[in-house]
Amino acid sequence: MLLNKFLPKTDFKSYDDFLENFELNIPDNFNFAFDVVDYIADREPERKALIWTDGDIDKVITFKELKEYSNKVANFFKNIGVKKGDKVMLILKRKYQFWYVIMALHKIGAIAIPATHLLTEKDIVYRIEAAGIETILSINESPIIDSIENSIKKIGIVKNKIVLKDHREGFITFDKEVDKCSPLFNRGVGSDNCGGKDPMILYFTSGTTGLPKMALHNYNYPLGHIITARYWHNIEDGDIHLTVSDTGWAKSLWGKLYGQWICGGIVFVYDYENFVPSKMLKMITKYQVSTFCAPPTIYRYLIKEDFSKYDLSKLKYVTTAGEALNPEIFDQFKVKTGLKLYEAFGQTELTLLLGTFYFMEPRPGAMGRPSPQYDVDIIDENGASCEIGKTGEIVVRTDKKTPPGIFLGYYRDQELTDSVWNNNIYHTGDLAWCDEDGFYWFVGRIDDIIKSSGYRIGPFEIESVLLEHPSVLECAVTGIPDDLRGQVVKATVVLSNGYSPSEDLIKELQDFVKNMTAPYKYPRIIEFVKELPKTISGKIRRVEIREHDDKS
Repeated sequence: MLLNKFLPKTDFKSYDDFLENFELNIPDNFNFAFDVVDYIADREPERKALIWTDGDIDKVITFKELKEYSNKVANFFKNIGVKKGDKVMLILKRKYQFWYVIMALHKIGAIAIPATHLLTEKDIVYRIEAAGIETILSINESPIIDSIENSIKKIGIVKNKIVLKDHREGFITFDKEVDKCSPLFNRGVGSDNCGGKDPMILYFTSGTTGLPKMALHNYNYPLGHIITARYWHNIEDGDIHLTVSDTGWAKSLWGKLYGQWICGGIVFVYDYENFVPSKMLKMITKYQVSTFCAPPTIYRYLIKEDFSKYDLSKLKYVTTAGEALNPEIFDQFKVKTGLKLYEAFGQTELTLLLGTFYFMEPRPGAMGRPSPQYDVDIIDENGASCEIGKTGEIVVRTDKKTPPGIFLGYYRDQELTDSVWNNNIYHTGDLAWCDEDGFYWFVGRIDDIIKSSGYRIGPFEIESVLLEHPSVLECAVTGIPDDLRGQVVKATVVLSNGYSPSEDLIKELQDFVKNMTAPYKYPRIIEFVKELPKTISGKIRRVEIREHDDKS
């Protein structure tokens, strides 16, 4: 089993055993494309790597095919002048070619920059200039391909414009040109060799304030996801795993690639245009998905379906991350399936930092306990470790070790890097508290904390309560300036179908919160809106709500 190459011990009976005895062997000059994909292909060429479907067409990709076709793609990129260190933006949605392409870039040492098809012209211009992108490979779909073309006309940095298939004037046709290339590709030597601490992948991570940051990772980053796949997703040899994510998001690397293949899993990809809960359940049933990971929002829609219509007997394990989990979702999903949701927490800059691992009993709403890869702590405003139950910032101490998985820094922005990673402490910017058993409970982003009448109030707890009311589809909690209290709590609410704004509903929601949590936390102001402002990655932009309130 490949996992044994990297872990002297692979099975753990308890969290304490895991924390004390987990050890990761990092090979010299590790390169996932050669040392995992090609390694498997040479020994088990017919082993399945990927099962892909768009609902009509199915495609099964073996490791032999993955090796040979990624070699062809690597030769294609070299033929058009892409070399080690070059930045290549990939806008490929869930197309199966993504997996060939990213392996090819790993082989030649170019830095992959996955991106979403939701980018606007302004977004693309910013990314090209900020990262120095000279090559873009995209799906041939509007409006994204038009935005790319218009962006390139404004700035002359991009040398290679590549479209995935079909002809487009001024673009190289990927499929046509790759087919001409050799399936043989030798690992580089000397200065062309790539791996280890070389930069490998760059993600633009869009926070809720400011311009997106460029988080840069090296070739050891995939090893950081062994814990993600084996001990959180609970993937064993032969398991079929589905993580719901477009390849433009970092979550795809968490659940659609690195750790899954190291653990012997098969990546399942459902390439869909619009999320339909019933179709998702149908795919899980049809393709016998073993383990499944999705953000809480997906589960919120799934639990409304009639599960008696689907045979989910092969589904053994379910996980969630990306936003805080509402306990109500946990309870309803367990009633419908008998499966418990295992939550975790991480960032684009890191791998899995906190997790509810498979040998632990989940606590609904808790993020889990620290990964043994990271030295995690909660500190107060003075930098001291917080006592049990006290809210503080989640940090990673790096004075004793710098684990694989933590980023190299923000590309071309040392000042920003130093602002979050200094004195051997990486600051996540997220607040939490720890219970007596070592479980971490999310409170909110530092910038989102509400200070009212001397109390520090985290928005998540109030949002979690409001989401349990049947009238609330989505909500965001923020603070409003108040002369008497400093701030008061405001809830901005999107109503479910069948409900209309009214003073009676405002009173009902306020009383609902008072009865479910400490009375001082209830929203004194409730505003009903049709939609919430969000980042391109779907995070609620509370800062935009606050700015709107300041102008009102």
